[in-house]
Amino acid sequence: MSEKSILFWNVDTQEDFIDPDGKLYVPGAESIRAYLHKITELAKRKKIRVVNTCDYHQINALEISDNPDYITKFPPHCMAGSAGADFISETEPESPLIFDWDTELAIIAEMDNPVRYRNIVIRKNAFDVFEGNHYTDPILQMLNPDKVFVYGVTTNICVDNAVVGLTERGIKVYVVKDAIKELPNLSLPFEKWSEKGVKMIPFSDLENYL
Repeated sequence: MSEKSILFWNVDTQEDFIDPDGKLYVPGAESIRAYLHKITELAKRKKIRVVNTCDYHQINALEISDNPDYITKFPPHCMAGSAGADFISETEPESPLIFDWDTELAIIAEMDNPVRYRNIVIRKNAFDVFEGNHYTDPILQMLNPDKVFVYGVTTNICVDNAVVGLTERGIKVYVVKDAIKELPNLSLPFEKWSEKGVKMIPFSDLENYL
C-alpha cells in the first residue's frame, strides 16, 4: 500500500454517464476512457488507495425528476441495482470495501477498517459526496491524506462538489484535466478551483506529483 498521504478520488465513472447509451450520457465522455484506464492501472501498479464515489439513487432522490431542468434536476439515472450504476470497466474497483448511503452510521473503527483496503466505494444519493453519504467524512478522517488526485464526471457538478469539499477540509487537491468531462450548458468551475489552490495537471505529469 502507498503512503497514506496520497489518495486517488474517482468520481462517478459509471455506465449511465460515460456510455453513449447511458441514461444521463455526458457528451464526449467516452473520450476520457483511455485516461481513466491509465489512472486505474497506475494506482494498481503503485498500490495507491482509490476512493471511488458513485451515484446510487432511489426514485425519491432530490435530483431525480420526470421534468428535469438539467441544472438541479435530472431524469432517473444510476438507479440502485441497475446496470447503469455500475462502474465502467476501465475504473471497476478491485475487491472494494463498499459504504452505502442508506445504512445507519456506525463507528468505522469497529467495522472492516478502510485503511486495510486499496479500493473504497462510497455510494451517494446527492451531487455532493459529503452530503450524499454520512460515511464520507469519517472515512476521509481515517485515511488522512495530504494530497488527493481527482478525476471523473461531471466536471461542473459532482467533480466540482468533490474538489470543493476536499479543499474545504484542508487537503491539497490536484485534478487530472484530461480525465474529466463536463455537462453542457453549465458553467465551468476552473476559476473557482484556482482561487482555492487547486492545481490542474495532465495525466502525463501525474507521476511527478506522487
